[in-house]
Amino acid sequence: MTTSTLPRAALPIWAYALLALIAAALFLPGFTVLPPFDRDEARFAQASSQMLDSGNFIDIRFQDEARYKKPVGIYWLQTAATTLADAVRGVPVGGEKLIWTYRIPSFLGAILAVLGSAWTAARLFGGPAGFIAGLMMASCVVLGVEARMAKTDAVLLATVVIGQAVLAHLYLTRRDPAPAGRAAWTAPLVFWIAAGVGVLVKGPLVLLVSGSTALVLALWDREAGWLKRLKPLAGLGIVAAIAAPWLIAIAIKSNGAFFAESVGHDMLGKVSGGQEGKGLPPGYYLGTFWVTFAPWSFLALLALPWIWARRRLDAVRFCIAWIVPSWLVFEAVPTKLLHYTLPVFPAIAGLAAAALLDSFDRSRERPRRWLTAAAVALGVIGFGALTLAVAVIPWLVGQRIDPIAVSLVPAVGGLFALAIHLLLGARRQMGLAAGVAAAALLYVGTYTAVLPGIDGVWVSRQAARAVAQVQPCADSVVASAGYSEPSLVFLLGTPTKLVHGAGAAAHLLSDRACGLALVEDREAAAFLDSLGTATPLPLAELDGFNYNTGKRLHLTLYRLPAP
Repeated sequence: MTTSTLPRAALPIWAYALLALIAAALFLPGFTVLPPFDRDEARFAQASSQMLDSGNFIDIRFQDEARYKKPVGIYWLQTAATTLADAVRGVPVGGEKLIWTYRIPSFLGAILAVLGSAWTAARLFGGPAGFIAGLMMASCVVLGVEARMAKTDAVLLATVVIGQAVLAHLYLTRRDPAPAGRAAWTAPLVFWIAAGVGVLVKGPLVLLVSGSTALVLALWDREAGWLKRLKPLAGLGIVAAIAAPWLIAIAIKSNGAFFAESVGHDMLGKVSGGQEGKGLPPGYYLGTFWVTFAPWSFLALLALPWIWARRRLDAVRFCIAWIVPSWLVFEAVPTKLLHYTLPVFPAIAGLAAAALLDSFDRSRERPRRWLTAAAVALGVIGFGALTLAVAVIPWLVGQRIDPIAVSLVPAVGGLFALAIHLLLGARRQMGLAAGVAAAALLYVGTYTAVLPGIDGVWVSRQAARAVAQVQPCADSVVASAGYSEPSLVFLLGTPTKLVHGAGAAAHLLSDRACGLALVEDREAAAFLDSLGTATPLPLAELDGFNYNTGKRLHLTLYRLPAP
C-alpha cells in the first residue's frame, strides 16, 4: 500500500462480543483459586478491606500505616466490587475476605482494554486488523497476569487505550471539517473522563502516554491545530472535577503527607533510582519483551520492515508516536517492572496485526530470511522459557515433579510451533487459532493447577490453614516474627502483628489464653529468650520459599499452655 491512508472498516458488534468472551475465558482460569500475591496485590486488597471495615473511604491504610503511594481510585473500585460480590453471595459486606472479589476491577479493566485495543486498531488499520490486535492483547502474557491481580495496571491500561482511541480518531480526521454543537464535545468528554479516572487510579501516567503521543505527532507533522478539538482548557477542568475533591480531602486529612509520599518518594524515587531492588539498566524491556508479549512477540519483530516502509502513513505514524517516546521513558527510568510497558502494547499489537494481514500477501514484502530466523528464535526463547519455567518451578521450590507442569512443555510447544508454521505460511486464521490455543493451554494449566499446587510458594496460605485448625479462640491474633508479607495480614486479619522475636513473645505473654505466634527460625532464639521461664507449645511447622526475598523459610506456630 502506497497511498496516504490504509483502508478502514468498522468492527461489527458480534466481533467485540466474541473478543470479550475470549478474553474472559483466558483471564478466568485461576482467578478464584490463586492466593493473594505479595507484595502489591495483598497491600491493595488489604487496604481496600480496611476501607470497608472502617467506612473511611478517604484515607488509605495498611493496618495502622498510611499507604499514600497511589491515589484512591483502585481502592474505590475494589471496595465497590467486593460489596457487590458479597451482596450477590448473600454474605455480610467484607465479612468473608476472598481475594478474587478484589480482583474484579482488574478483570473487567483488562477486558475493556482488549476491546479498546481492537477498536483503535480497527480505526487505524481496518476491522480484521482490529480483531487480531484484540486477540493478541487478550492472549499476551503480561495482560493475563495483570487481569488476575488486584492492582492498578489493568484498569490503568483501559483508561490509556480509551484516551489513545480518541486521540487516534481526532488525528485521522484532522483535515475533515470540525464537528459542531454537541458532536464537538463527544470525543473530548470521553478523552478527559478517561484521563481523570486514570489520574485517580495511578496519577498522571495516562497523560504522559497521550501527551507524548500528541507532542511527537505535532513535531513530526509540524502542525498541532487539530489538538484544539480536544478542548484542553475545559478538559483539564474535567480532570480536576474528577480527581481534585479526593486530592483536596486527602491533603487535609494527611497534612500534605500524601503528596510527599506519592510524588516525592514513590514517583520521583522511581525516576532517580531503583526502588525495592528493581533498579535495572536501559534495554531491560527490550530483552523481556519476548516473554511479556508472548506468544506474539515474534510477529512484532517481523513487522518492522512493513512499519518502516509505511512510516509516513497516518495510522503507522500514530502508533510510532504512541510507542517510541513512552518506551524510551520507561527504559530510562531506573525502576523497572515487567508490566510498566503495557500501555504501549495495544499499538504494537495493531502494527503487528496490520503487517500480518498485508505484508505476507506480497512475496516481495515478505521479511528477509535472517529476520524471520531471528524473530522465530527470539519468540521461541521467550515463550519457551516461560513454559519451561512453569515446569521447573515445582522442583526448585519443593523438589517435586508436577506431571501437569511437565506435560505442558510438549503440548504448548507443539501448538506454538504449529502457530509459527501456519502464520509464516500465510495461513492466518489457523495460525492465530493455534497461537491462542497454546496460550490458553499454558494459562489454564499454570493458573488452575501448577501454581496453586506449589504449597511452598504460598507461605501465608499455609499459615492461614494452620491457624484455622488450631486457634484456641475465634478471635485469636497471630504475631509473626521473621515473616511479614502483606498476604499474611490479608489472610489472617488486620489485627495480625508483624514483629520480631521479642515482640512475638510479648504477644503470647500478654494473651496467654488466645494468642498465637508464628516464628521463623532466624527469630527463634530471641523469641525463646524473651519468654523467660514460659515454655511454648509448637502447634504446626511450615516450610516454604519467599519469592520476594529469595530465601527459604521454616516457621513454627506456637501458643502458651492454657493458664
